[in-house]
Amino acid sequence: MKRVSSKGYVKALALAVMVIMAALHSLASAQAMERFAFSADAFAAAQRENRAILLEVHAWWCPVCWMQKTALAELEKEARFKDIVSFTLDYDKDKSLLRQFNVQKQSTLIVYKGAREAGRVVGESDTSSLRKLLALLR
Repeated sequence: MKRVSSKGYVKALALAVMVIMAALHSLASAQAMERFAFSADAFAAAQRENRAILLEVHAWWCPVCWMQKTALAELEKEARFKDIVSFTLDYDKDKSLLRQFNVQKQSTLIVYKGAREAGRVVGESDTSSLRKLLALLR
């Protein structure tokens, strides 16, 4: 019987771990919400494709915005929300877009079914409330 060296065993184990990690990563990314910085062309394309869309108005200095990001990161793990595409608007830089979407405050979340606005919340960071908002897209 041939004996396997410890170096060979470690290499085989490392290769197995890498294969498992790659499989888990592809599984996780297949179930995650797609997230992008706002682009008018990409947003219009998502609307034409009748996609479920989340528009996040975020400010780097806003504590509610950061709590929303945390809650949404939890929710995006749920399989029922995997088909949502999310676009982020910068509250401090995208002033013309804020007017276009009738946004008055940072921490505004708007959901669209294609071109139709399905709902919006302002200043809400409770996970169950955000789950209800995203559920409007189903």
